[in-house]
Amino acid sequence: MRPVWSGAVSFGLVTIPIKMYPATEDHSIRFRQIHNRDDALIRNRKVCEIEDREVGNDEIGRAYEAAKDLLVPITDEDLEQLPLPTAKAIDVQAFVPEERLDAIRYDKPYYLQGDGAVAAKPYVLLREALKRSDKVAVAKFVWHGKERLGALRVVGDAIVLQIMHWDDEIRSAEGIAPQGVEISDAEVDEAVALMETMGGADLNQYKDQYREAVEAVIRAKAEGVEPPHLEAPAEPKGKVVDLMSALQDSVRAAKERRGETVAEEAETEAETEAEVHQMRPKKKATAKKTAEKKPAKPSAKKPAAKKTARKRPAS
Repeated sequence: MRPVWSGAVSFGLVTIPIKMYPATEDHSIRFRQIHNRDDALIRNRKVCEIEDREVGNDEIGRAYEAAKDLLVPITDEDLEQLPLPTAKAIDVQAFVPEERLDAIRYDKPYYLQGDGAVAAKPYVLLREALKRSDKVAVAKFVWHGKERLGALRVVGDAIVLQIMHWDDEIRSAEGIAPQGVEISDAEVDEAVALMETMGGADLNQYKDQYREAVEAVIRAKAEGVEPPHLEAPAEPKGKVVDLMSALQDSVRAAKERRGETVAEEAETEAETEAEVHQMRPKKKATAKKTAEKKPAKPSAKKPAAKKTARKRPAS
């Protein structure tokens, strides 16, 4: 991996020289634009409006459009000389419990690596202090032309810088949730039971099936063979109108997917029925009389069966 940023982490009078590396990868399949008529590539060309010619990246700078006809050029040197303490450092502002940071704030994560031998001890010191306190460090830093908010937290043996959104970047959820809906405690209990049944999954088992399917189509078309097709989806079983029944069915289905059986439930029901029968001795007596008559019925039918068997050859 190549570092995407280098600087230092500073908290109090402690400074840790670091290099920053992306902690995640994007494996999305990227497509090129083509002309449908002849499959030729469609290219985006950067053209100067005054000279009416294509220009290269080394000729392109940046500017802020202050007004319709007023562009203010901003160079890399202008940004590097900003009078900010966060221009060259990840400046820790506070240490807070992680549960105080809502997950909606989090953006892309980056690994921080100590830069040189001098960074080893303060790096480990910060890591162990974060572990023991169960806190994260909230920091500010400048990157890609803007000041950003971040959280330093420990993942394994490494310190991760998790970029965070500012408050004004998070939209309000007002009006999103439905109002005036009544849910019973029994329905909530059943939903919790479903959650517990579906818990304990290993996240490593999940794969990007969409990407795998697209790759299979690309391979097939590149080899000149028929690409795989989607199987017809199963017909819907009907509209669910009973939420409780749907939850109970979901719990049973989740158990079956996990290889569990309903034998325990059947045993429980059988025990319950047995207890009910013991409380009703009259029904047991009736059952005994019926059981005593059952052996007499087969013996009465046997002679009739023999007579019929003897008459068949005569006919």
